[in-house]
Amino acid sequence: MSSLFPALFPALADGPAAGRPALRFGERSLTYGELAAAAGAVAGGLGRARRVAVWATPTLETAVAVTAALTAGVTVVPLNPRSGEKELGHILSDSAPDLVLTAAGPELPAPLGDLPRVDVDPAVRAPGTLPDDRARGEDDPALIVYTSGTTGPPKGAVLPRRAVAATLDALADAWRWTGDDVLVHGLPLFHVHGLVLGTLGPLRRGGSVRHLGRFTTEGVARELNDGATMLFGVPTMYHRVAEALPADPELVKALAGARLLVSGSAALPVHDHERIAAATGRRVIERYGMTETLMNTAVRADGEARPGTVGVPLPGVELRLVEEDGTPVTAYDGGTVGEIQVRGPNLFTEYLNRPDATAAAFTADGWFRTGDMAVRDPDGYVRIVGRKATDLIKSGGYKIGAGEIENALLEHPGVREAAVTGEPDADLGERIVAWVVPADPHSPPGPEELAEHVARRLAPHKRPRVVHHLDSLPRNDMGKIMKRALRRG
Repeated sequence: MSSLFPALFPALADGPAAGRPALRFGERSLTYGELAAAAGAVAGGLGRARRVAVWATPTLETAVAVTAALTAGVTVVPLNPRSGEKELGHILSDSAPDLVLTAAGPELPAPLGDLPRVDVDPAVRAPGTLPDDRARGEDDPALIVYTSGTTGPPKGAVLPRRAVAATLDALADAWRWTGDDVLVHGLPLFHVHGLVLGTLGPLRRGGSVRHLGRFTTEGVARELNDGATMLFGVPTMYHRVAEALPADPELVKALAGARLLVSGSAALPVHDHERIAAATGRRVIERYGMTETLMNTAVRADGEARPGTVGVPLPGVELRLVEEDGTPVTAYDGGTVGEIQVRGPNLFTEYLNRPDATAAAFTADGWFRTGDMAVRDPDGYVRIVGRKATDLIKSGGYKIGAGEIENALLEHPGVREAAVTGEPDADLGERIVAWVVPADPHSPPGPEELAEHVARRLAPHKRPRVVHHLDSLPRNDMGKIMKRALRRG
């Protein structure tokens, strides 16, 4: 039986906090008092719903809807507005929500047509009616977030209230995150990064979030120069920042004055780390998490911002590396590659309606198999080298992580973007293949030049044997490269 759990958002019931800013999306904003009243009005319309879908556009309505449902103890299923009808249909049939919450006005796709709709209006207030969520259990589901579905239909990861609270409190410890912080970001709200960290995180601390709606470097500069203290982004966003810095003194000033610059959802290339640090004197820090685990590691605010690493395990999180046969790696020497396994209060409870997949995801003693490959330095810092399924290349008897080769390629002045995969090779087992977007399409760097460049920086056995030039790399909504979409042209 679940034990009772403290409120997820204490500031919503805190009288003195009522006048503090909570949410701002463009020109629209809510204080904590206004958010409590708006969320109370929505919660009052949920009736006996046990689970609701939220049409998760990057708007004030989405933030109010999620806050209302969570405080009412109703499980939230965030829906990606860019999902196709087949994927939406699968998610809806799998999760079986009772209602869909959305901003008023937009016509929703056909798969949502038969689902009762609740239009969220932040201007409608119900003072004093916000439910008290302290009676909820720690294992009660808060969110069901669907995975990307790269190996089949998306699976719904059931995230309990304890996982949300544990992750946000551990990040507060690592980043010295307080109610005085003002977070700015332009992340989507159907994913862990933008919704849990970027929206629920500030609300749990009693701080505020300013959402850009659409990410622009001008918006980042404006908000950081107007009192925001933290910036969350994905590598694509920080790449745009790095590109804009030489011609934008206001952006340089903004980043130089920020308390914390955080990148996540994919590895930030070392080249962009260095360009931002050189221009602003500030280091971007990284963290590592997954839908199923929320956050596992982070570079601490009081630690070394070591480019290419995702820091150390967060408080309460156990992390180990294992060999292919499941035995723990004992040599934390910065070079031995193993699969990351984690356990702790941050983990999901199950894949909805998938007991087989849930059982396969965990070891007998409760470690979650992440499928991510990494090395660990003697002082505990973790460096991700790629996904086991797509980024671990076994070539000539070596286990090679694609990530370090990608970073080396990005240090070449003729390379704008890079991805690395493996393909079968009769002699080596697998050969290393580079997919490169040239900085100058009319004068791309040749295969021999890139192979020599990588060999000098890393080791000869890590050089690419094949190089493909592309106009762009396929990426998902979070900026991650979709390697399964890469095909030899």
